[in-house]
Amino acid sequence: MNLHFTARKTDLTPEVRSFCEKRLSALEKLLGSVLEVDIILSVAKTRNRAEIHVMAKGTNLVVEEETPEMPNSLNLAFDSLEKKIRKEREKIRERRRRKGRERKDLGLPVEAEEPVRRIVRSSNYSLKPMPVEEAVLQLDVKNREVFVFRREGSEKWAVLFRRKDGNIGLVEPE
Repeated sequence: MNLHFTARKTDLTPEVRSFCEKRLSALEKLLGSVLEVDIILSVAKTRNRAEIHVMAKGTNLVVEEETPEMPNSLNLAFDSLEKKIRKEREKIRERRRRKGRERKDLGLPVEAEEPVRRIVRSSNYSLKPMPVEEAVLQLDVKNREVFVFRREGSEKWAVLFRRKDGNIGLVEPE
């Protein structure tokens, strides 16, 4: 991090320099990679002005504060800088989140939201009449979920199916 001090119509004291370096080292955790920091101190009559220019990767931040005393101006400037840095970090974080959501929204095709239903033909039936016990054997042997068959002794159809509890269900039309 390059740190530049400029003093206009005032002298730069070692206390002010050490105070600024101390506050910047605390802010360095928030800033991450900072390229350059310019601190400009100026005095005009009773106004003491502190400007801080931070050039970081992707952002440039400028903070100005003016009070009757230089230490107060510096404190307010560093506090304002900290608020700005936190706000910028939140913006970047939100932008990344939004970008991820947009990718998810754009990545899915329109048809995926509403699946197209297809009719799949199945040969899970028997034309010959059989008793229920034989149909259960057919259901087990062929490892099927549903089996349609004609009942022995009548012309009515019946359906055998596997239930979620492991039992076998039988549906007979009336």
